[in-house]
Amino acid sequence: MTFCLGIKVKAGLVAIADTRITSGTDTTIKKKIYVQQKNNHSFFIMTSGLRSVRDKAVTYFEEVLEEEGSFTKLYQAVNAFGKQLRRVADEDKDVLQKSGLKFNLNTIVGGQLQDDDEHKLYLLYPEGNWVELGESAPFVIIGNSGYGKPLLNRIINQNSTLAEALKAGFLSFDSTRVSANDVDFPIDVSLYEKDSFNMVEHRYEKHDLEKISKLWEKELKKALKNIPNSWTETALAKLK
Repeated sequence: MTFCLGIKVKAGLVAIADTRITSGTDTTIKKKIYVQQKNNHSFFIMTSGLRSVRDKAVTYFEEVLEEEGSFTKLYQAVNAFGKQLRRVADEDKDVLQKSGLKFNLNTIVGGQLQDDDEHKLYLLYPEGNWVELGESAPFVIIGNSGYGKPLLNRIINQNSTLAEALKAGFLSFDSTRVSANDVDFPIDVSLYEKDSFNMVEHRYEKHDLEKISKLWEKELKKALKNIPNSWTETALAKLK
């Protein structure tokens, strides 16, 4: 399984992806964020699903970039990646399904190109169609989304700072990590400040954020104790 999170706020973009590919006795990790960085040309691609499909689609997409040059708007790059995704589906989907594997690559694309009026965030489906994320939906998770989404629903909005988005994004990942054995460190982070055309990347190992994880657990227990007990007494009284 995978945890990939994209957040769009007025200040910019935050992308977080785990690196777990396989678990168990033979654990392997690989980077799941692909970044294109040039002058006035900054975007990332994150995927969940079969790694073979992802690698093939990205390879085809890189050829498109070499042959056609840079796009001027991000939706054009999303369309181009979706086209390559459909190409891979035409080539491999039937064979994969006969082997019991599902063609299930979901993709998050975020960034800003020279003619975009602002930074953008898109969710691309396995079929190659997409939706743009905006004010009413400032984040999207692909892969294992059930554990980390509730926290973001309560905290993140368009006015959140990049620091707040990064902190909330990590806590969303951490909630998933402690609840699922197929999502784990290291995590890769990409950050984009609005109109900067500069995508930065950073990798966090478990030891880098272990104190933050323990602090979050402590704060949760503290918050639980601080919630008033008066409303629970009505139900607990029936036990007596």
